[in-house]
Amino acid sequence: MIFDTHAHYDDEAFDEDREELIASLPAGGIEAVVNVGASLESTRTTLALAERYPYFYAAAGVHPSETGELTEADMEWLKEVCGRPKVVAVGEIGLDYHWDEPEREVQRRWFSRQLELAREVKLPVIIHSRDAAKDTLDIMKAARSEEIGGVIHCFSYGVELAREYLDMGFYIGIGGVLTFTNGKKLKEVAAFAPLDRIVLETDCPYLAPVPNRGKRNSSLNLPWVVKALAQIKGVTEEEIEKWTGENARRLYRIQEGQE
Repeated sequence: MIFDTHAHYDDEAFDEDREELIASLPAGGIEAVVNVGASLESTRTTLALAERYPYFYAAAGVHPSETGELTEADMEWLKEVCGRPKVVAVGEIGLDYHWDEPEREVQRRWFSRQLELAREVKLPVIIHSRDAAKDTLDIMKAARSEEIGGVIHCFSYGVELAREYLDMGFYIGIGGVLTFTNGKKLKEVAAFAPLDRIVLETDCPYLAPVPNRGKRNSSLNLPWVVKALAQIKGVTEEEIEKWTGENARRLYRIQEGQE
């Protein structure tokens, strides 16, 4: 069974068949899913999914691209929902300089603030970092993020930066990009990172693996990522599922029977 550590089933891409698809996941070999908030609104819909499905968990947080209108009152609301039983992380939070809006200073401010929130509520963080390698690492080090813990979602940098995050105790999130012909950097990181520090993710509906690249992604595509990672690591697919599942439960501090 496979643990999908990062999904967005509240996305409108699933409006046509959400219930049917989610209901099919256990039979498709998916043991658990963490649905991840990317805005205040998607955190609300994420909470609803976690309450409805026993094998779903929630992360509460605001993606850097959605931080433009945030207020301290919003932080108080996030702090309240982080106390709910099935909320297992603060995320996704971080920096995204690819789109560069809102302005970088706004992104940095709310990234630091949400790291502070995670420390307050004693939850790990899910880090989004795109085209912002230095600033992400600098802010995380300033916040002593090694004391908070978490995962670098959809890891897109090289081995040197992976080493920095692994030394801080963070997990590396690996998904469909591992199967792409232009995914050379991620393949190198996957080979470098120890098996006890890798977790699987989809970021669905985005980043479907080969042979379904370009289509809507779902957790049911994760066996393709398992297969690619098993080949890189020289172990069986069953071992990949076992390791990454145990890592996910350790990352999110999920106990047996936590619902």
